[in-house]
Amino acid sequence: MLYRETGQFKTTYAEDIAIFPIRQDRIALAVLLGIAFIGVPLLATFRIWPFGSDYLLWAILLPFLILALAAIGTNILVGYCGQISLGSGAFMAIGAYSAYKLATGVHIPFAALGFAISIPPLPVLASILLGGLMSAAAGILFGIPSLRIKGLYLAVATLAAQFFFDWAFLRLPWFTNYAPSGSVNAPELVFFGLVVRTPVERYLLCLVFVTLLAMLAKNLVRGNLGRQWMAIRDMDIAAELIGIRPLYAKLTAFAVSSFIIGVAGALWAFVYLGSWEPLAFSIDRSLELLFMVIIGGLGSIMGSFIGAAFILIAPIMLNVLPTELGLPLSTQTITHLQFIIFGSLICYLLIKEPHGFARLISIGKEKLRLWPFPY
Repeated sequence: MLYRETGQFKTTYAEDIAIFPIRQDRIALAVLLGIAFIGVPLLATFRIWPFGSDYLLWAILLPFLILALAAIGTNILVGYCGQISLGSGAFMAIGAYSAYKLATGVHIPFAALGFAISIPPLPVLASILLGGLMSAAAGILFGIPSLRIKGLYLAVATLAAQFFFDWAFLRLPWFTNYAPSGSVNAPELVFFGLVVRTPVERYLLCLVFVTLLAMLAKNLVRGNLGRQWMAIRDMDIAAELIGIRPLYAKLTAFAVSSFIIGVAGALWAFVYLGSWEPLAFSIDRSLELLFMVIIGGLGSIMGSFIGAAFILIAPIMLNVLPTELGLPLSTQTITHLQFIIFGSLICYLLIKEPHGFARLISIGKEKLRLWPFPY
């Protein structure tokens, strides 16, 4: 009875095409944002349950926000444009290492020509955004084969990007400022003169990035560009016949997707890890992001958040629940259970509900709007 549209009249086109046309959805979103921006920081500041320690912020909320942002970027390419990608981890690494080089200063010597290019250290915010642009440029470069190949062949092409950048960041010491260990440390997080140190401050920083980029992605997929992506996904030949340029549509999808993933990679390195090495962005990260998109929902911004939450919370629940029930399991058993659950769930969703949990939630909302009537 609480989820009804009775009395909600739309008198303008703007109201009819709004992102959240139903008042209850707008109220729920406002409450959720209020809890995220005000409630969580207050509870964490005053150490009120469940934020009695920093564990919930460090181990769950921070990685959830950053991986949800990376999943949004992956979903734009895989879910909305239909271009299978296995190189999301590489684009995260490009964003992270590009931001690191820009934040610590870039020096490119040209010994044969007798000069060098030097760029002084840039502010952290500019470094993160430029790191996203560098990732977008790499995404466009590796997206060019999508004009000729698709499906599993395109997946192999993006997998080549993953292996190439894994090798480059591991073997070329220039990217790590010639650090002997191969690992690098993030610079101090200074934004507009304010130093971000505490977990609450890092959480709010990530939350601002995620909110802005999620709204940007939502508006893009609802506009002309998003409709071109979906037309290419559904049938590229028919899309070309009605005037959509496959070159423009596919490369913009790669660019936007890689930019968001690159920003997420920079946040993962600077805000969450603080110190990292190339293994932090291995093929496992790419597969994890793809699983988030499949489980949460292909072609759904909300599904990216649901998939990220599931992938992060499921292993924790598998660790906690058996112990609480008096059935302690070994670490190996829990790891095997994770593989079994994720694999089985992905197979089930691909067969029964290809649009994932987001579609199941959407069906539930539709039934609530009509309840108790069956039509």
